[in-house]
Amino acid sequence: MNLKAPLSKTFWARSFLSLGALSAGSSVVLSAAFAHLPVFAAGIPTAVQSALAQHQFHSLGLLITGLALHLCRPSRFLLAAGGLMVLGLILFSFNLYARHVLAWDALRAWVPWGGAAWILAWLSLAVGFFKKPSESTSVA
Repeated sequence: MNLKAPLSKTFWARSFLSLGALSAGSSVVLSAAFAHLPVFAAGIPTAVQSALAQHQFHSLGLLITGLALHLCRPSRFLLAAGGLMVLGLILFSFNLYARHVLAWDALRAWVPWGGAAWILAWLSLAVGFFKKPSESTSVA
């Protein structure tokens, strides 16, 4: 069954490339800000350092996904990889930032789900690269 996506591969490639670049830039801004925030006067907590490192790494993952959509045939696996990268950033990194900077602990239990989203994102990216064009469901 070939379901046509309402948006083209070009849209998704540009979206993931733009989000990856913005995410990478925001990780640099947040790194600098955290180094100077009074709440971190005694040092940046390990959890925040981990969130920053993962933020930076998965920003590159978004860029890879956008490039893959631009250069390869589109597939639901590549689209899923991009969506899961974004979901992981929100559930893991931004959740940890909110906990440590704003003392907002409401979604603490969702942090592991962010890590799970990233694992699934990388697996989806691998499947999207591995499948032959006829095996991969086209999106547009």
